Amino acid sequence: MPDKVHKPVEPASPMPEFDKAPVLRVRAMPADTNPAGDVFGGWVLSQMDASGAMTAARRSQGRVVTIGIEAMKFHKPVLVGDELNCYCRVVKVGRTSITVDIDTWVRRYLTDEPHHVTEGIFTYVAIDQTRRPRLSSTWGWTRDDEHEDWALTLPG
Repeated sequence: MPDKVHKPVEPASPMPEFDKAPVLRVRAMPADTNPAGDVFGGWVLSQMDASGAMTAARRSQGRVVTIGIEAMKFHKPVLVGDELNCYCRVVKVGRTSITVDIDTWVRRYLTDEPHHVTEGIFTYVAIDQTRRPRLSSTWGWTRDDEHEDWALTLPG
């Protein structure tokens, strides 16, 4: 009897390589559901915000705060047991701010079937110890070393 071979399902849009590290990977649990039993959209949004903040903090070499969500779209539901993966890329660096594009995918529980579930554009401001904005000229970065494909030259 031949062994079963797992064949990945072809998604409608290009999916990230799951073997390359997302900024955040977490399993949706029953405690993350709303009263109807669906994974609460606010939980997904908070995971996206946390992953975007990690990306912005790494880029700015310091603390950041969220100042806005310019766009947010939910494409498909996240189900209990799904592995949520947030992929981030810096799309703009301003005087004190960083804008991060966040794509969120899941791998369905047990099947590994990929689904693009959410996307959003989040903006963060780099702050100092007194919680005042920090200028990007003090960050010391000229490109995103961790994700060379997403390199961005700082304004100069």
